[in-house]
Amino acid sequence: MDYHRNSIFTYSLILLCLVIISCNNNAATSAGSTANKTADTLPVAAQAGDNIREILNYALEHNGQIDDNKKIELMQLVNTFYQLQNDEQVWSRDNSWKPLADSLLQFINTAEMYGLYPAAYHAAYLKKIKAKLAADTLQQLGKKEWARADIAMTDACLKLLKDIKYGRLGYYSTRLKSDSVKVTSYLLNSVTKLLQQGQFTTAVNSAEPVYKGYHLLKQGIRRFLDSMDRREYTYVAYPYKNEDEKDSLNFIKTLQKRLGESNCMDIVNRLPDSAELNTSIKKYQKLKALKQDGKITSSLIKLINSSDVERYKRIAVTLDRYKQLPDTLPQKYIWVNLPGYYLELWDSDTLALQSKIICGKPETRTPLLYSAINNMVTYPTWTVPTSIIAKQYLPKLKNNPHYLARIGLKLVGPKGEAIDPASVNWAKYNKGIPYKVMQNSGDDNALGVLKFNFNNPYAVYLHDTNQRYLFKKSARALSHGCVRVQEWEKLAFYIARNDSLNLAIGDTLRYTADSIRNWIAEKKTKRIPVKNEIPLFINYFSCEGKDGKIRFYEDIYGDDKALREKYFSSK
Repeated sequence: MDYHRNSIFTYSLILLCLVIISCNNNAATSAGSTANKTADTLPVAAQAGDNIREILNYALEHNGQIDDNKKIELMQLVNTFYQLQNDEQVWSRDNSWKPLADSLLQFINTAEMYGLYPAAYHAAYLKKIKAKLAADTLQQLGKKEWARADIAMTDACLKLLKDIKYGRLGYYSTRLKSDSVKVTSYLLNSVTKLLQQGQFTTAVNSAEPVYKGYHLLKQGIRRFLDSMDRREYTYVAYPYKNEDEKDSLNFIKTLQKRLGESNCMDIVNRLPDSAELNTSIKKYQKLKALKQDGKITSSLIKLINSSDVERYKRIAVTLDRYKQLPDTLPQKYIWVNLPGYYLELWDSDTLALQSKIICGKPETRTPLLYSAINNMVTYPTWTVPTSIIAKQYLPKLKNNPHYLARIGLKLVGPKGEAIDPASVNWAKYNKGIPYKVMQNSGDDNALGVLKFNFNNPYAVYLHDTNQRYLFKKSARALSHGCVRVQEWEKLAFYIARNDSLNLAIGDTLRYTADSIRNWIAEKKTKRIPVKNEIPLFINYFSCEGKDGKIRFYEDIYGDDKALREKYFSSK
């Protein structure tokens, strides 16, 4: 109750401060003008609060710089925080650190255990300034240095809690939709509560996601870090252009350098011949316990480019992906992980069903989405997506108008009438056609004998397949975008039982698991409304924790690579 009152009070102060800040800008300009050359020329004030305010006013005018070598990341938030604290220091008193300051510094030093980078939280600066103040036994540095250290610690603490709670992957534009007031309120309340209670671990734990998968992944980090190779290796671009001599020579040069970094090739001032390159590749394959054939393949280059430094970035990305999910998940839900090629159905923290899946190819990728299964269809027809028609079918129809019939498809007009493909002038179409391309229901239908529908703007769904042999493959990014489910029958029967068990008093259910069996046996097309919709999450997690270790999956769509380059390229 006390915290609730504090939260309301703090939130009210935040809104008041937004008005005060605009009024104080003129005063900040006046105060900042006394030190507008460098922060080191600031006068030593008699009171600690005066030092805090002078430094902050200077930083507000100089893009967050509190001295020539340090910039505050969350400048406006830090400024608001100190206004709420009456510009008092919070991490030290009487030239001595408070215990909470030591807890903060200790956490920063071990931030890698949370998928974070200590450098992002002023680790080197705080270590240096703490040592500098500790050596100042005669207290010649004055309150100004203590004030700078206090501001840097506050910035580090706010940024830590922000990154632990919300992540670093453009969070504001996804879940909170730029609700900066909500984020600001949470962070200021959290740090205020932290200062009151002095429990840093409690603050961190309350900010973390509650998901089991998040904590299992985190559990594997220590073991990963203990054996982590922190060396940065040369990136080998592949494939190269065979007809481009410059590109192919550059490929050999970078491959030579990379193999040399793994002690599999001597570094010499000439290009290796084919025999030398073959021998060196075999050495690398032996090092990685691979078949030693000396061949250059895309899978080999992917392995060469997959260093521990890059893997750790993938861990950081994945931990942040959990922070983009809702605070809690439904009691029952379907979880699809595309890089892992699996589907899980969870019921009250119990894994009720697990299945292999086939997802979209990189060029026809399965979209990430949150939705809910709202109906099922036995023996469905398939309407081919317009993107597939334009890219795959239209070029072939221009050469052979009977192509659709050959692969078991038909052309349908706007009123559902059959269209003779030979009567269409295919040459005049380039980006699309004014017809539908459909496949009748049946055992040969691409959707198999059952599909699961859910609202989404991408025209994708879960379904059975007429190519069930593909589930034997380890790499299963093979579809046009939909998700094929190996255990489709078990999933359908679970949904039927769930509807039966949760039937409202006086309500009736027009289907059961037996009904589905009979309709499939009779090859009937039936649309089955699902009364108790099952939430569906299609996600992209390229690594996960299992038995204290971290399992890595292929970054099939290059999503993690793009995020690493955007957010962690300098790490």
